[in-house]
Amino acid sequence: MTDTTDDHTASIRSTLDDHGNAACLLAWGPVQALLAPDTVLITARDLMAAASFAETDVALIRVFRTELQLDMATIGHMVRDIRAERPTPTGKAALRISAIAGANTGLPYVHIARGSMKGELTPDEARQMAVHWTEAAVAAQIDVRLRYALGEWDRLDITEIDHLFALIQKAAPQ
Repeated sequence: MTDTTDDHTASIRSTLDDHGNAACLLAWGPVQALLAPDTVLITARDLMAAASFAETDVALIRVFRTELQLDMATIGHMVRDIRAERPTPTGKAALRISAIAGANTGLPYVHIARGSMKGELTPDEARQMAVHWTEAAVAAQIDVRLRYALGEWDRLDITEIDHLFALIQKAAPQ
């Protein structure tokens, strides 16, 4: 991901909230947020959609320009109209996500932002990020169930369970 603010990249990992519920921790520069797994999954869905929309918009522009030989003003109106016909996703994402068809470059991009942080991704980077966010949301839901099961097992206390999860997170690939 190209970060236009500084050298930080957005990262997300599974954790617990203050009530012991499944959660994901987003860390991106000065921005930190504790997110519900459902919000993380909505964000992953929107990243995937934006990647596809950006690529489709670039393809449409190319066809309108080369095959139909339309001027850029007309193409701009047509692309805006097509975008307006796309279904509006439900749910609130953790990031502001936009599909961008680079007018000067002819390349598709996905812009992301939260708070003061902004980034620009290729569609493949957006898809890769979506997979990682999906993995974090699923891991958070599994982790909370595993913590519960270990607690019911009566062989480990809460401190030992926390230590076990800290070891597992350190061993996980980043």
